[in-house]
Amino acid sequence: MTVQDISTIGLIGAGNIGSQLARLGLRHGYRVVISNSRGPETLADLVADLGDGARAATAEEAAEAGDVVVVTIPLKNIDQVPVAPLRGKLVIDTNNYYPQRDGRIRPLDDATDTTAGLLQAHLPESRVVKAFNHIMAADLTTKGSEPGTDGRRALAVFGDDADARATVEAMIDEFGFDAVDAGPLSESWRSERDQPGYVKPMDADQLRDALTKAERDIN
Repeated sequence: MTVQDISTIGLIGAGNIGSQLARLGLRHGYRVVISNSRGPETLADLVADLGDGARAATAEEAAEAGDVVVVTIPLKNIDQVPVAPLRGKLVIDTNNYYPQRDGRIRPLDDATDTTAGLLQAHLPESRVVKAFNHIMAADLTTKGSEPGTDGRRALAVFGDDADARATVEAMIDEFGFDAVDAGPLSESWRSERDQPGYVKPMDADQLRDALTKAERDIN
């Protein structure tokens, strides 16, 4: 799959990141199907604000409709992500681990798994890519710039499928950011909270350096 094959982005989650990614998608000519845990009727105001090309749906419908589907919900709720409609699809994971919100998750505390690894295990027949998790939501729609811009902000991409990573990297470039191919899902902790690259504006070289300097605590 390439970005040229994508016409619809499904979003499971309509919070800060989800709503801003919806705006970015629409800005670049994609259709958007967005969902939350409370039902499509609760998204009427957001969809009206998003405008043409956006519609509200259930999580299952968003998963079915999207050529690419973004999971952007609290980590503690990933078991609620529908599995069947996501089989074979590229799924973008934006999640971070916040124990005060998600509760303690042993595989993350003892560094034997990652947040994206947990989603991949839940979606064994999907191609999970970690992206958009280390940028403030408002920056997604305000800090992008044209390719070649001096100091263009960069975002990391992790995934076990090289083609899926390349697709997400192309989308990130289209959305206004340089993409840094940062390796497999097992390394995706490097861009999460408390790490040097988390929510700090960096160009590609600075981000690569920050990812290299990341250290993982084991609780």
